[in-house]
Amino acid sequence: MKAWIFPGQGAQYVGMGKDLYNHHIARGFMSRACEALGIDLLNLMLEGPEEELTLTENAQPAILLHSVATAELLRMNRQYPDIVAGFSLGEFSALVVARVLSFHDALRLVRLRGKAMQEAVAPGVGSMAAIIGLEAIQIEAICKEVSPEEEVIIANYNAPGQVTISGIKEKVLQVLERAKAMGARRAVELKVSAPFHTKYMLDASEKLRKALREIEIKPPKIPVISNVTGEPFPDDPVEIRELIAKQACSPVRWESSVRKMVAMGASFFLEVGPGKVLTGLNRRIDRRVVTDFTDGRLVLNSVTT
Repeated sequence: MKAWIFPGQGAQYVGMGKDLYNHHIARGFMSRACEALGIDLLNLMLEGPEEELTLTENAQPAILLHSVATAELLRMNRQYPDIVAGFSLGEFSALVVARVLSFHDALRLVRLRGKAMQEAVAPGVGSMAAIIGLEAIQIEAICKEVSPEEEVIIANYNAPGQVTISGIKEKVLQVLERAKAMGARRAVELKVSAPFHTKYMLDASEKLRKALREIEIKPPKIPVISNVTGEPFPDDPVEIRELIAKQACSPVRWESSVRKMVAMGASFFLEVGPGKVLTGLNRRIDRRVVTDFTDGRLVLNSVTT
């Protein structure tokens, strides 16, 4: 069974999509995206500037566009997934590929999502940090000690011994210091100004929920694993809308999601979109499965299953 996985924010880089632009299918997606959003997203992806591409409201649709265009090229080459999942933002790419959301609707949703998440907390108030070398249960305990009110929590359960924390900057820094004292191999603050996937994203979640009421949701054509539950999305559009909305303010359970796909029979994972961060995480989660990536290569010829 083949699983396609889609990257989240942070995978963007200036020049992303240059290899795709040679294919008319990808060019068509890029033109449609620019028209739908009313911005020159293509030029931003290919030429930058980096600081503008990195803005959440731009990075999210850019990564979605790259991921979906790559997926369509693979489909044109008669390569298909049996199951899909995406990391945070990448979940929208997975939902498009599973035909739950249209590409046009997903573009508008992630643009709104990115802007709402960035505006949810004033710049400098929130922060995120990566911690490697301690178990999740140890970091959870530190977070509870530092802030019983959940002003800092684990936002991303990435892989064994690798998590991302998120919350109020002061509390995040306190957790980092304690993690270092406990022997963490790496504990560093990330270049992110907002505390994603925490209670501070409730306003962004509500804006997304409101927008989702106006969008057609279809039952998945293939299983899509939810970041929120680590289980397949249901068929009920009402439940799907709620899971999509909740994802903005809920931890990303990536390790659980990958293990679920393996339990369902996935033995080959392909990271579809920019970068290869998820490829690295998957190899930490389960070395028995094969994981490959598409970015920077002629995807029609070089990816094998």
